[in-house]
Amino acid sequence: MKEPLNIDWSGLSFGYMTTDYNVRCSYKNGEWGEIETTSSELIPMHMAATCLHYGQEAFEGLKAFRGKDGKVRVFRMDENARRIRKSAEGIMMPPIPEDKFYEMVKLVVRLNERFIPPYGTGASLYIRPLQIGITAQVGVKPAKEYLFLIFVTPVGPYFKGGFATTPYVITRRYDRAAPLGTGTFKVGGNYAASLRASQEAHDAGYSAEFYLDAREKKYMDECGAANFFGIKNNTYITPLSTSILPSITNKSLIQLAEDLGMTVERRQVPEEELATFEEAGACGTAAVISPIERIDDPENNRSYVIAKDGKPGPVCTRLYNTLRGIQLGEIEDTHGWNTIVIE
Repeated sequence: MKEPLNIDWSGLSFGYMTTDYNVRCSYKNGEWGEIETTSSELIPMHMAATCLHYGQEAFEGLKAFRGKDGKVRVFRMDENARRIRKSAEGIMMPPIPEDKFYEMVKLVVRLNERFIPPYGTGASLYIRPLQIGITAQVGVKPAKEYLFLIFVTPVGPYFKGGFATTPYVITRRYDRAAPLGTGTFKVGGNYAASLRASQEAHDAGYSAEFYLDAREKKYMDECGAANFFGIKNNTYITPLSTSILPSITNKSLIQLAEDLGMTVERRQVPEEELATFEEAGACGTAAVISPIERIDDPENNRSYVIAKDGKPGPVCTRLYNTLRGIQLGEIEDTHGWNTIVIE
């Protein structure tokens, strides 16, 4: 018998908490093996593993929600399966088969059911798939053996204030990824490249940093951990770039915007256009939507105030409430985005 949980579900931060089990699958001799379940939080690994020296690793992030009807839903795991396949192939790793990905997601959620936050708490069960190269070698080449695992942890809002406007800052001193680099893959190196700029932004009182395109430093790219979108003239506008990670949340918001009768534009967004937006946000699995109060460009002594009254705008609010309503079973899932894993 497991001890009863004593968790303040409504007070959860976006952090790691030990849960009961994680699931794993190994790739050896050119094929994926059987799924294994363990309660160990450690990975036995050789010190010469390729993931440690040459960054051969990819990961994902998705969530499970306990709905108003008591059912547990996982949101758009088919998109996560496709994205980690693309990431794996991009850095020469054999992708986990999609059916095995689905099976492992469902299994790890069910095994850790008691850690799924109750409906109405604002919290969810964060699901983290991870693939790493584990062959011991010192030559720069793809590994021959890999480990794929999924762990879960209950989390609260990514930003402490939840769905509230916050300030962001443009960084010109750093690039997150090169135009034809690994920016479109969800690999750890991209996040390592964002750590210094992110810390400097936080130290200066901002929620996060925004990068401009690495080639010309003229166009909006993305945050270290979120896509950008702007709203004006009943149009949802989001950057099109060869260095941006395709956000599943952004893809969902694009569909919802079209459902609401809005025009959608995916194109380059010049920095100066920020002055024309009625609303704007950063979006991703962790934060869903983080409405933007203003975006400062201190190196050019500019500030683009977007939320004039300091509050989330009506379009961001409607998009956020609609997406959350679908995830929680409050609104009909007309696009078939949810997978019910626990009835």
